[in-house]
Amino acid sequence: MKITAIRAYQVDLPLKEGRYSWSNGNFVEVFDATVVEVETDAGITGYGECCPLGSAYLPAYALGVRSGLAELAPKVIGFDPRDLGTLNRHMDAVLRGHPYVKAAIDVACWDILGKATGLPVYQLLGGKAQDDIKLYRAISQVEPAAMAANVATYRAEGYTKFQLKVGADADSDIARIRLCAGEMRPGDVLVADANTGWTMHEAARVVNAVRDVDVYIEQPCPTYEECLITRRRTSLPFVLDEVIGSVGDLTRGLADGAMDVINLKISKVGGLTKARLMRDLCVCAGIPMTIEDTWGGDIVTATIAHLAQSTPEEFCFSATDFNSYGTVDIATGAPKRVNGMMHAPDTPGLGITPIMDTLGDPVLTV
Repeated sequence: MKITAIRAYQVDLPLKEGRYSWSNGNFVEVFDATVVEVETDAGITGYGECCPLGSAYLPAYALGVRSGLAELAPKVIGFDPRDLGTLNRHMDAVLRGHPYVKAAIDVACWDILGKATGLPVYQLLGGKAQDDIKLYRAISQVEPAAMAANVATYRAEGYTKFQLKVGADADSDIARIRLCAGEMRPGDVLVADANTGWTMHEAARVVNAVRDVDVYIEQPCPTYEECLITRRRTSLPFVLDEVIGSVGDLTRGLADGAMDVINLKISKVGGLTKARLMRDLCVCAGIPMTIEDTWGGDIVTATIAHLAQSTPEEFCFSATDFNSYGTVDIATGAPKRVNGMMHAPDTPGLGITPIMDTLGDPVLTV
């Protein structure tokens, strides 16, 4: 089997709530997603999706996905999409860095492998390790009282895990954490995600002020070193996200005892092939993961679900149903949230079928 053509589609994903806001005044109202279609000479076609969280979250942006694909896609024509190790080594050799560009091609090839074998992707990733994938809800950064009020709204939708977008000034963030903690019920999980928004002195103030609160502190500062210093200043459980983007980052964090949990974002690390490796290292090291991505629609959500479904429940801290945040469906068959949980499709591959009328004409054909 050989790759014979690659096409990319651009699609806008407006938000139901109008705006998603996080640290340092950043926000997005319409997400710019790229869907990748990989065609083979066996008549099997696979799909992947990449959707950066704007251009101020990671070294990634929507136009970069498509310009990177224009560079990379011609160089994978003729490769067997089932040989995922060979394909990934080749992509890394012909395009240095830019893992998010490679992610959608990698995911589309997993989709092809599943269709070729007649198996859902989660079985190829290790088998069904849990039945119910528990989801978290990100609470966009607004005034503290409004964020606390939003907890009840999201709990009514079945969520029991809540990720507060903090990373503003220390005083308002302390209020956000305390007010939202007051809304928690037994069994709920509260995470304060600063998205690199605090300086070290602000992080020190916050973790000291909420030391009596049952809350996880996530990615307080921009660099690994600053986060490690903050980690050593608090006994609160600690999550790393933005600074864990590769196997090397992960092994360094494990050696330093830098975190209790990581966020494993599939496109950030380059696709399912590398995400599976990092997942398995975390399981061996006893580190739970939030399994997710930077953002996306139905195809990203299905990809997340397959990786999460194949992850033991005790190591799956939570996962994300991004397709419930948006107003546009781009594929049928994708997981849908039910009572704060989702399940990966049981059909071959990712189990999704793109809605071509929504995707429109390709913006790149190779």
